[in-house]
Amino acid sequence: MTEHVGPVALIELAETELTKARAASAGRSARTIHGGAGLALRQTLMALTAGTALGEHASPGEATLHVLVGRVRLSAGDSDSWELVAGDQLDIPDSRHDLAAIDDSAVLLSVVIGAK
Repeated sequence: MTEHVGPVALIELAETELTKARAASAGRSARTIHGGAGLALRQTLMALTAGTALGEHASPGEATLHVLVGRVRLSAGDSDSWELVAGDQLDIPDSRHDLAAIDDSAVLLSVVIGAK
């Protein structure tokens, strides 16, 4: 279980994960900052280098995506696509979708476990 007594410096963590993503052959890095056994909410900070994508995957259930750094595109199906910049938040659609980094980016994925 992840526990924090005080505030979490999200932008600082985003920069740390971006450094790891830039050094990784896959161009991405992730770190769970909240969640674990017995908790309903999981928050994962993900960093993606420009041009890196998470291929199409199923919706995790009730979830949001908050862009901390950079610019990303979330696409769902053939017709829905959103370009998001730092400070934007989006409810993730309850359908298959993908996420692509337009610029080097860091996002906070918040998921309610078992909400689907």
